[in-house]
Amino acid sequence: MAFQDYEDIGFGITRIDSGMIRPGLAALYLLESNGECALVETGTHNSIPAIMKLLEQRGIEVGQVRYVIPTHVHLDHAGGVGGLMQVLPNATLLVHPKGARHMIDPAKLKAGAMAVYGEAYFAEIYGDVIAVDSQRVEQMQDGDTVLLGARTLTFYDTPGHARHHFCIHDSLSSGIFTGDTFGLAYPALATENGPFIIPTTTPVQFDPDALKHSIDRLLALKPQRMFLTHYGMVEQPEPLRQSLLAQIDDYLGIVERAKQQPVDQQESYLIAQLTEYTFKRARDHGCRLAQAQLQSVLGMDMQLNGQGLAVWMQSQTG
Repeated sequence: MAFQDYEDIGFGITRIDSGMIRPGLAALYLLESNGECALVETGTHNSIPAIMKLLEQRGIEVGQVRYVIPTHVHLDHAGGVGGLMQVLPNATLLVHPKGARHMIDPAKLKAGAMAVYGEAYFAEIYGDVIAVDSQRVEQMQDGDTVLLGARTLTFYDTPGHARHHFCIHDSLSSGIFTGDTFGLAYPALATENGPFIIPTTTPVQFDPDALKHSIDRLLALKPQRMFLTHYGMVEQPEPLRQSLLAQIDDYLGIVERAKQQPVDQQESYLIAQLTEYTFKRARDHGCRLAQAQLQSVLGMDMQLNGQGLAVWMQSQTG
């Protein structure tokens, strides 16, 4: 499948590949309406040149970008915020109230990522994380709206993946920018049966009941499409909702079995069982990728999902 760095997906929305790790892993979105623009998600600091290149290609002046909007402050979504704010002089950062302080002072975010990846790999993946002037930050409460040209953006608090997560409903497209709340659906795994979607339970704030409630809340808005950070636009969201809810329940069943394992083997058990379960679902969905290709596309998420379930399991028993 030929891959595009930029894709016009209609409704004045362009999907931009963040360039993080591999093509088709993480997206961000440029919204345009009546000469005003916004960016939903930013990718990493290393994504900024691709964003600026697209603005130049479109003849968009930096002053036309009014809003920078990460759905939450995990660095694949918000790592580029500070650098973008430096080059977009008229932009206001719209952020979840529980994430704002991490954008104003990202030292903890940066230190946490460096502890996981090491300094060299952090620089390769994320580049840097730069602080934002607090005077340019607006915290968006549940139900708040902003106007962008002819479109109304409405913000909904959607915990479950992270407590600092909101999703954004866009009136013009009848779509929702879902961050990680509505799961992952990589294009490489789509078949004639449609997108292959899975939940994301990455550490450390996974909450299954909250996540299911957030998914249901989004569908109660009756959207026609979802714009996923991982990855791209999906339509007919109701069957995808049902799949996500069923998988979350199945994940909890795997957790119950993991509790019977020795403590020092529980996380590896979770990762192995999630991998087996998800790969079987992919096969049942009609995915014909070789096992090694499936591992390449999903292996990192299986590891992160297993780690997140392990953290949640410990929180329930500790």
